[in-house]
Amino acid sequence: QVQLVESGGGLVQAGGSLRLSCAASGRTFSSKAMGWFRQAPGKERDLVVAISWSGRNTYYADSVKGRFTISRDNAKNTVYLQMNSLKPEDTAVYYCAADRVPYRTEVRGTTLADVASWGQGTQVTVSS
Repeated sequence: QVQLVESGGGLVQAGGSLRLSCAASGRTFSSKAMGWFRQAPGKERDLVVAISWSGRNTYYADSVKGRFTISRDNAKNTVYLQMNSLKPEDTAVYYCAADRVPYRTEVRGTTLADVASWGQGTQVTVSS
């Protein structure tokens, strides 16, 4: 089981940038697709971005395309989320997630049911 710890959240003005990191423990990190979900108050937890185990395939929700970038460093057991041009509607708790099955290449359509491990969440607040 992969254990995940997020960092990098905070308060930023609209138009600003933040970089989230998710450090993973466990020997299976490099074989697992990874994703970032977010949950705003009163709303469901939704997939924002995802990356395949190799890093070759990625998915971005329409709302973040062109602004967010997911990447991973398997040597460091870490996945990153670079968030640029942040908007107030990006305000949410962001959760790092590890896939349930190994070596998934297609990460579009990743759902909550596909997740085996969650981080504790990190708050991102974008002020207008």
